[in-house]
Amino acid sequence: MVGVACALEMIHTYSLIHDDLPAMDNDDLRRGKPTCHIAFDEATAILTGDALLTLAFEILSSIEPNDINDALKWLRVIKIIAIAAGYKGMIKGQIKDIASEGNPLGLEDLEQMHALKTGALIEASIITGAILGNGNFEQIEQLKIYAKNIGLAFQVVDDILNVEGDPVVMGKDVGTDQARKKSTYPSILGIEKSKEFAKNLVNNALQALDYFDNKADPLRAIAHYIVDRKK
Repeated sequence: MVGVACALEMIHTYSLIHDDLPAMDNDDLRRGKPTCHIAFDEATAILTGDALLTLAFEILSSIEPNDINDALKWLRVIKIIAIAAGYKGMIKGQIKDIASEGNPLGLEDLEQMHALKTGALIEASIITGAILGNGNFEQIEQLKIYAKNIGLAFQVVDDILNVEGDPVVMGKDVGTDQARKKSTYPSILGIEKSKEFAKNLVNNALQALDYFDNKADPLRAIAHYIVDRKK
């Protein structure tokens, strides 16, 4: 389980490094520090992202299964993560994001884009944990509902913070979405309706966890954090 968590964080970090590149969002700050291409150079940032992505799958494929059933489970986990990180997931979402700059999206298209760009890896993280924890079909289905809702809620809150967040607290610039003419939830719904939408998504996620006992409290805490966060 630790290896999977490490691999997922490597994929996440790679995606942030590449997302900050001049060819993407061209951001100077990430978590209050210079982005990788600013601290070093663009080539180093590209190669660092590549290295993290490939190392993630090296780690995932290095875990030795106990038997054939365990091996099949690990193959399923690797496939889920590969799809989430690949052209059907994050990469497709990023392409849609770039293509939408200056081309306003409708709410449905915006949700689809963020389900790929942000939600796919969040969902993969939760589902792979459920699989490795020997969750049954119904448990995994409820966790999928939870994951889809918190994944979208995370992005809605991200869009809100880009409008009214504190750059000192966030560790990155605000107002960049409007400057790039990106379609966001505040630009389509307005700030207050976006906040209401985020709360509804989190409530949907929490309802999905009603299937579980207090062992799911850490997931409940994550859902609350997503809607209350300031960075």
